[in-house]
Amino acid sequence: MSNSSDFDLITIGRVSVDIYPLQYGVGLEDVKTFQKFLGGSATNVACAGAKYGLKSAIITRTGNDPFGNYIHQELERLGVSDEFVSSVPSLPTPVVFCEIFPPDDFPLYFYREPKAPDLVINSDELDLEAIKSAKIYWSTVTGLSQEPSRSAHHKAWEARARKTHTILDLDYRPMFWSSAQDATGEIEKALSKVTIALGNKEECEVAVGESDPIRAADALLERGLELAIVKQGPKGVLAKTKTEVVEVPPYLVDVVNGLGAGDGFGGALCYGLLQGWPLRKILEFANIAGALVATKLECSTAMPTLEEVEEVLAKINKNGGLI
Repeated sequence: MSNSSDFDLITIGRVSVDIYPLQYGVGLEDVKTFQKFLGGSATNVACAGAKYGLKSAIITRTGNDPFGNYIHQELERLGVSDEFVSSVPSLPTPVVFCEIFPPDDFPLYFYREPKAPDLVINSDELDLEAIKSAKIYWSTVTGLSQEPSRSAHHKAWEARARKTHTILDLDYRPMFWSSAQDATGEIEKALSKVTIALGNKEECEVAVGESDPIRAADALLERGLELAIVKQGPKGVLAKTKTEVVEVPPYLVDVVNGLGAGDGFGGALCYGLLQGWPLRKILEFANIAGALVATKLECSTAMPTLEEVEEVLAKINKNGGLI
């Protein structure tokens, strides 16, 4: 077991090798060259946290293959602990392809058969002390889609006993579920064990049956959460607590690939929470971080530094506010 009291951020869930095209505006059948990157939503959030200097780790599993080796190497290079990353010898490391049609069309193709190793996270292998003592513990909805990962998620939440900064990313991807109704049922159980939830309007509708940002936030808070965040894409982001409502407009950029923006937002959110910033400052910081990721092809290695985000913030404040 680890000397776990030092972790600022522990995430759990999806990992992959992202195989992204170097030609934009064409289908995969016409792409001639690709580049590989570390990927997976929970992995990207851990990488973003590490970029801000947070002591970050991820709980996940890979195949026992060269791509699994690559994941360990990249985690180490990007400053994320691989202490809780193990292999499943019988399964291949997942790969993900995408197509790039800026500004808003980025089809994803997941190769996670016969089963992704990151869904074979077993309850009895969790370092519950590390999870309990982490300043932030981040999970995603994907981890609830299959056993044994689902049970492991619940065991981890029980260890934290709804400790502050227990976060659920409502990252709903229909291809991982038999139906939206199944996802809704599992999300409902999960919401009773976390303190913060965030997602876009479509994800909120699956989670709580509401897509209107205020109503969705209210529905999340009714589950006992401390903070609900609804991402609205080109309309910015709304966050609500029991005593505060904050809405921040978008930071507009020339988008190359929007797939990592939400994870960039998530990592920046974690950093802002740990700084104890006011909610508005956290959202402004996270909004800019997510937008900067969208200007790059990749996700994990596109996460901005603190200085890069602060530079944009300073320019915006000089011009009188977010635009």
